Formats: sequence, C-alpha cells, structure tokens
Amino acid sequence: MPMIVKDFRGQTVITTFEMTPATAFDLMDALEAAYAECISKQPGFIAAGLHMNDARTRICNYSQWRAREDYQAMLRTPEMRERNRKINGLCKGFEPVMYEVTGVF
Repeated sequence: MPMIVKDFRGQTVITTFEMTPATAFDLMDALEAAYAECISKQPGFIAAGLHMNDARTRICNYSQWRAREDYQAMLRTPEMRERNRKINGLCKGFEPVMYEVTGVF
C-alpha cells in the first residue's frame, strides 16, 4: 500500500491514461495484470495504486520506487516493453511523470 509521507526518499511516479469508456475496463484489466504479474516483482518496487474516474475516460496510477533507476529499469524489461505496446493500443495516450512529495495534509 502506498505511504505518502513528506520525507519519502524514493521515487514517486504518477501516470495518467486517457481512454474512451469503451476501453476503460480492458485497460484497467491490463494494468492490474501488469502489476500483479510483472511490475510488483521488479527490484525497487514499493507500492502502487490505480484510480479510474467516474466518466471512465481517465485512469491515474500512483507508484513508488526505491530509486528512479529501478523504475526506469522496469520500463526497459522485454516484458514491460511488450505490455506497454498493448496498453498504448487501449488508450489515447499515457504519460508517466516523476514527482517528489512536498506536502501531506
């Protein structure tokens, strides 16, 4: 389970996916499978959460990693490169952005 704290020393990645309601559940299934079968088993993975908006047009993913390099290494694995091609086909696009926690209230 993600722990959002100001003194977190790892890497936080927030990824937003844009899709149509017609592909929302297929995309969520693909993301859940990627986490269960691959991403959560990668070195440096700490935790993640998936969120879908009510209109089923956006999914937001919050993930935490020990270090930026661990996240980048996961993206370069052959399995994730293949999965990301499939995920990209289910959505209009997605954008992972690396963040630092600056405040928790």
